[in-house]
Amino acid sequence: MKTVLYEEVLPPGGMWSMRVRRHRRLVLTTLAPGGNVSALIYNHEQPLDRLNLPDTLKALHTAKLHTGHVLMSDMGRALASVTADSTGWHDPLGGCIDAGLVAEKFGTLDYQSARNDFHRNARDNFLVELAKHGLGERDIVANINFFSKVVVDDAGRMQLDRAAAPEGASVELRAEMDILVVLANCPHPMHPPGDCPRVPVRVELSDGAPPEAGDFCRNFRPECARAMALTERFYL
Repeated sequence: MKTVLYEEVLPPGGMWSMRVRRHRRLVLTTLAPGGNVSALIYNHEQPLDRLNLPDTLKALHTAKLHTGHVLMSDMGRALASVTADSTGWHDPLGGCIDAGLVAEKFGTLDYQSARNDFHRNARDNFLVELAKHGLGERDIVANINFFSKVVVDDAGRMQLDRAAAPEGASVELRAEMDILVVLANCPHPMHPPGDCPRVPVRVELSDGAPPEAGDFCRNFRPECARAMALTERFYL
């Protein structure tokens, strides 16, 4: 039985960062339909070794993320594994929304007029959180958009499937090393113009155990086992 160590609700537009220690579980849960949480992940001890989505997708032979997938770093190490997932599809391609795109899609709403309901964007939120850890603009790399499903139509156009994340959708990550996780609860860049979506998300951190030899994520593909082996060697 897991022990919950930490829990909070990340409000719409909110930002979050924390060191997640090796083998602990991080669970994100949407508290309304249509959520999107943009995420960056770094090796906490060596932040230059960070999430490398091109290599991850190439190794996994996929263009989406779901249960069983191992998130790999620039050095080929396993940063975290997706150990549970209720949606079956998380977007690794769409990038993060910035201030200009938010203004274009949802209009300008500043703090002076809206107080804490002002329009935020993922890129600026990333920069604020990264600065707390001595990182900055050059450390923003391709991010994951949890709870967002991006599909391609017959004409080759990428579109956001807004029905893919119902209320209560969740995803669980197991940290394979000590990682820095940075989150921005902001709209997906492909969200259509109109009202700015406002979906609170629960963040829960619990204890965990090392992956065993028969672990589903370790054995999802040979590349996953090799990435985990590189992480284990890092801690020798």
